[in-house]
Amino acid sequence: RPTQAVCVPAIHLHVTAATMQVTQKDFQKAQEQLKLLKKDPGNETKLKLYGLFKQATEGPCNAPKPGMLDFVKKAKWDAWNSLGNLSQDDARQKYAELVSSLVSAESASQKEASPEEGRHDGYETLIVTTKNNITKIMFNRPDRKNAINHQMYREIIKALEEAGKNDSTIAVITGNGDYYSSGNDLNNFTNVQPGEMEKMAKDGAVLLKEFVAHFIDFPKPLIAVVNGPAIGICVTVLGLCDLVYASDRATFHSPFSQLGQSPEGCSSYLFPKIMGVAKASEMLLFNKKLTAAEACAQGLVTEVFPDRSFQKEVWARLEAYARLPKNSLAVSKQLLRSMEKEKLHAVNSRECEVLTERWLSDECVNAIVSFFQKKSKL
Repeated sequence: RPTQAVCVPAIHLHVTAATMQVTQKDFQKAQEQLKLLKKDPGNETKLKLYGLFKQATEGPCNAPKPGMLDFVKKAKWDAWNSLGNLSQDDARQKYAELVSSLVSAESASQKEASPEEGRHDGYETLIVTTKNNITKIMFNRPDRKNAINHQMYREIIKALEEAGKNDSTIAVITGNGDYYSSGNDLNNFTNVQPGEMEKMAKDGAVLLKEFVAHFIDFPKPLIAVVNGPAIGICVTVLGLCDLVYASDRATFHSPFSQLGQSPEGCSSYLFPKIMGVAKASEMLLFNKKLTAAEACAQGLVTEVFPDRSFQKEVWARLEAYARLPKNSLAVSKQLLRSMEKEKLHAVNSRECEVLTERWLSDECVNAIVSFFQKKSKL
């Protein structure tokens, strides 16, 4: 009996020592894993980890309380002090568990992201992806020169709504293939029965107004990466983007009067502000097509890049922008836009009213018919 009495504690001591060893090993492994995390776990989690680490290595908080204005030290001290008399073993255990949960959450999100850099589902006319804090909205009808049909209008609206709410810092609009976009798909105006013209014009104006409103209200920096020729609506909304980067093979054309139509996308107000009345008139009234260099000289384009290095240079720059503090960028963008927002919505409404009248005019119908006749002769 006496021998047994000595044995039990000995076994108990042996087990405790083994557990401590494992815990110490797990604790060291957790520290290594933490360094390998790609995603910042956020300040709240980092403070928890700091507190648990101090508790695990030094025991209960023994540091003097920092001054109220030393925010960083005060936050760290609070995180450690809040653990009270938690034992060092338990602190190691909790630290290892927290790191393990961060690692598994990150690997799960990496599995979910398809090879297409986090591709968003539910789009047929666009490719929408999020990577490196950038949501990229790419027009994807290259066989139609990325012409915008009704479905694409609705999908761009949806993509802007998603990008405005998700975790990305900036949003980028670009085109797949040779064209940025050839503007309105004129098939939107064909296949309309004679009695349905009025309905088509009204529905078209409602859709256009909503489309432009999403550019006006977009809460984050919105950047256009113009990879090739741009025509019509995709040119006019460039005035609502925060930056416009263009390849030197891009051109900018808004042939409204040629098609018996009138300006939209707030261009009737923004283009004269951006490039002066005379240059804006040349473009919006008399259909002048601008080269990328001309558009840049007139302030519509921020910067032009040689086509061969366009993608590489622009995306390196955008990735650097996307590392800037997200909320600061959003607040500053909204501040810049706030003085004009009401005015822009009023301009958008008026432009859509005028366009509805234009679409119902014989002049517009004849111009579109003659456009298709010329096209069929080519």
